[in-house]
Amino acid sequence: MRYAEIITAGLLMVTALPAAAQSFSGSVEAETDERRRGLSWSEGKAAIAASATVGLPAGFDIGARVTTLRDSPRAGGADAVIDGTLGYSADLGGGVRGEAFAVAHLFTGARGGMNYIEGGAGLSYQLGPAQIGADLRYAPSQSAIGGDNLYLGAHANVGIPATPFTLTASIGRSSGSVDDALRAARLRPAGTYSDWLVGVRHITGPLTLGLDYSGTNIDRADIVASPYADARNSGDRLTARASFSF
Repeated sequence: MRYAEIITAGLLMVTALPAAAQSFSGSVEAETDERRRGLSWSEGKAAIAASATVGLPAGFDIGARVTTLRDSPRAGGADAVIDGTLGYSADLGGGVRGEAFAVAHLFTGARGGMNYIEGGAGLSYQLGPAQIGADLRYAPSQSAIGGDNLYLGAHANVGIPATPFTLTASIGRSSGSVDDALRAARLRPAGTYSDWLVGVRHITGPLTLGLDYSGTNIDRADIVASPYADARNSGDRLTARASFSF
């Protein structure tokens, strides 16, 4: 399946929803590397993505993000991943907002059953141009990821007054049990590890340009000899991106 067909199929999953939808938003993005939790999901290669979110009544929403993976070994040679999300969010008062979500990660063209699911919850606090937050994500034990996986993260975004620039930073820690060491190396190449990111965004209307520097504390000498570990793409990297929202 060609990349354009993959993206179109994923977005149609979201846009073909009942008329009960209260809002719609979307974006298209190009990036020099698809990185998640400090690891490359596109084998260090450039990727394109498209996403759409539909707001539903009572604080619920449903969305999909389709990202090309360039035959990444971390995903069993998948062409792309479709992240389908069901979420709920609500204002808790005092500038605090809470959310809960479930995500299905579906890999197209992958070898050996790579799909898995996870759920999570988060809190964020907004004060003027600054936002801070924390979240928890948990993937129950599944053969696709060789056990279970727990991710704890914190993040902050600060808009610089009177400029189009926003500074962003995040830190996280991945841990979990191991039933199959080769499969567990997909999400934790050397076992429990920490990741971090610092970046800047230039936002003008619907166009956002970004530059991130991200990395992990993974020691390459400790990486499991697994076809899914992608050892070359688990270290520090500078990533550029451009997105258009609508």
